[in-house]
Amino acid sequence: MAKKKADCCSFCGRPGNQSEVLIPSGINPDIYLCAECADSIHEILQDFRGIEPGKKKGAKGGDTPDLAKIPKPKEICQYLDQYVIGQDSAKRYLSVAVYNHYKRLAQPEGDDVDIEKSNIVLVGPTGTGKTLLAKTIARMLDVPFTIVDATVLTQAGYVGEDIESLLTRLLQVADYDVAKAERGIVFIDEIDKIARKGDNPSITRDVSGEGVQQGLLKLLEGSVVNVPPQGGRKHPEQRMIPVDTKNILFICGGAFDGIERKIAQRLNTHVVGYATDATRQRINSDNYLSFVAPQDLKSFGLIPEIIGRLPILTHLNPLDRDALRRVLTEPKNAITRQYEKLFAMDGVKLTFEPAALDMIVNKAIEYKLGARGLRAIVETVMIDSMFELPSADAKEFTVTADYVLAKLRQSHYELNKTDAE
Repeated sequence: MAKKKADCCSFCGRPGNQSEVLIPSGINPDIYLCAECADSIHEILQDFRGIEPGKKKGAKGGDTPDLAKIPKPKEICQYLDQYVIGQDSAKRYLSVAVYNHYKRLAQPEGDDVDIEKSNIVLVGPTGTGKTLLAKTIARMLDVPFTIVDATVLTQAGYVGEDIESLLTRLLQVADYDVAKAERGIVFIDEIDKIARKGDNPSITRDVSGEGVQQGLLKLLEGSVVNVPPQGGRKHPEQRMIPVDTKNILFICGGAFDGIERKIAQRLNTHVVGYATDATRQRINSDNYLSFVAPQDLKSFGLIPEIIGRLPILTHLNPLDRDALRRVLTEPKNAITRQYEKLFAMDGVKLTFEPAALDMIVNKAIEYKLGARGLRAIVETVMIDSMFELPSADAKEFTVTADYVLAKLRQSHYELNKTDAE
């Protein structure tokens, strides 16, 4: 028991009346430790464990970073701009959500206003950058971040992954530090794959759709979940680790293929009569996703309870010709730069002619594969040169539009005129 008396600190010799408190030894009652020495020992331990002195213990558990040292929303958005082309709306939502997550963690103990988290759902066609946004933002975060897949999830007791296994990866990223994992961010990819088949509740048991959504409810809102540290059912003897998900931010992404029809049905409904609505006439039918609303997610197959736990809804625009052209060359990890690096390692200077890049973009739009289509086309075009050039003496190689077309025809991506006839 701590006591205050006219004894001296056994470490620094400070008298008891000059210290806040003297802590007696549990073994020798004549040995004491003053409060100042205890604070010094705590700082030494923080330095030894790699914890910055500027960090403090917050209400959310663990050591929270100083707000002055973390990137602001504009800085996060500028970092995303280096790797992701376009999608300004999604970038702004993500930047603000991540910054607010830091502020929640930095909230001091005893604050009478409890800041609740705002989980996010990203809606966008395939190849528009949902997963790329998540991977890019993970590089600059000071909290554990992981990307998990919803397609393998089933209800407990059925073949597949249990819902709790979503947090196993987060624990692994946090080196099984539970306090650190409880302040992390989880990106759930392919959230649309667990939608139920229709708008109405399922009559039969839907173990990989509606059942998974119901299991996710408490996970998203916040509850203590027993997480298997080594994954699902392969190790039934393992001891579960309790993890509180109250302060874990969840970001969900999905293509929601076909949701445009649901949006169009909602926007084009009007009362019977001859009157026209000027607002409806101004709707851009080429990009219905910009008008996505929570009721559209419900019509697609998400249950209302899970939509309420994903309060922030934003969309990613389909990539047009200009955006795809920029994706080829502008980002730090642009596709053409990757191939230039691959060839440079063999001492070959690779050059793409502008006409060749335009041809690749045109074919990606024709095949409707998005940004992933660019990668597929470039890989198809370059496979022969990557096979031949490392063994050849050539020091330069230029990709032309004719070369692109010839390789696509050779791989049956593109039919010859004679074939079409």
